[in-house]
Amino acid sequence: MMFRPVVRSSIGALLLLLGGCSSLDYYSQLAGGQLSLLQAREPVAEVIADPTRDPKLREHLAQSQRARAFASEHLHLPDNRSYRLYADIKRPYVVWNVFATPEFSLTPQQHCFPIAGCVAYRGYYNQGAARGEAALQKQQGMDVYIGGVEAYSTLGWFDDPIISSMLTWGDERLATLIFHELAHQRFYVKDDTEFNESYANFVEQEGTRQWRTARGLPPAKVNEVAQKDQFIELVLNTRARLQQLYAQALPVEQMRERKAQEFQRLRDEYHQMQASQWAGDKRYDAWINGPLNNAKLLPFGLYDQWVPAFAALFKQVNGDWPSFFKAVERLGGLPVDERTAALRKLMPG
Repeated sequence: MMFRPVVRSSIGALLLLLGGCSSLDYYSQLAGGQLSLLQAREPVAEVIADPTRDPKLREHLAQSQRARAFASEHLHLPDNRSYRLYADIKRPYVVWNVFATPEFSLTPQQHCFPIAGCVAYRGYYNQGAARGEAALQKQQGMDVYIGGVEAYSTLGWFDDPIISSMLTWGDERLATLIFHELAHQRFYVKDDTEFNESYANFVEQEGTRQWRTARGLPPAKVNEVAQKDQFIELVLNTRARLQQLYAQALPVEQMRERKAQEFQRLRDEYHQMQASQWAGDKRYDAWINGPLNNAKLLPFGLYDQWVPAFAALFKQVNGDWPSFFKAVERLGGLPVDERTAALRKLMPG
């Protein structure tokens, strides 16, 4: 609780910044959730040094601090107290994001905030509240998807902690999350989710590759990386076909039938690829076999669309991180149409 005096003043400022954009109830839960998270913080060094704490937790956090130091010293990401603190939130996700689209569109419902700008989802610290919002959207005929989030960045407004929800996937996954979230602190463009997430995803991927090299580890298993890329490509191809479908002037029932056929095609192509190329690997089965709709496809386009463009940009500057970040800042400063055109020009092929 050593940070409580800071938390009180910061949350007051946060409420002022948030006010006026949406319902008071929604922003009250945002402020309350952030306050609870900040109050739970404690220095990682103290947890590691405490012999009464779980040994596995202490070792996990010790590994995280090596990755945290690498992030600033080698990847040129912010050197601050973020991810040098720990918070046990006692739940699997820190927030649940609700994505929504019209029935025949892949355009997400936008939500705008003074700090973060407009984003393609609405976040809730309580899963029940997220489900309630999803139910309301469904009643209005929207396609809806709820996605749990392990971590997020306050873009430097607060010292973001390592959250207990970040610890479930092992040391390397925790390192990748730290790289990703610090990338958001390093640079962020309001109102452009695709740019921000693709950029942070590239920093995460390249940073992880370099982190493995620095520890004398071989590259990640080629088949795992290839499977992820193939799966993303499969989903993005489905998005492209749906975009073409929704541009047509078809009767509603025919549009619904064609839409259902596209999602069935996605499942069929996945299972065919799984059997012929993946030796039956089932890592994406839960996702593909669950309900499919437009909203469920949104995170793929948002988080991965421009990753190859940022990879090309990194290559152009010969892998120099400071030069890369300067180039990213120049891109981010362009008007949105020029920025999109520049990213398209960077895309391979």
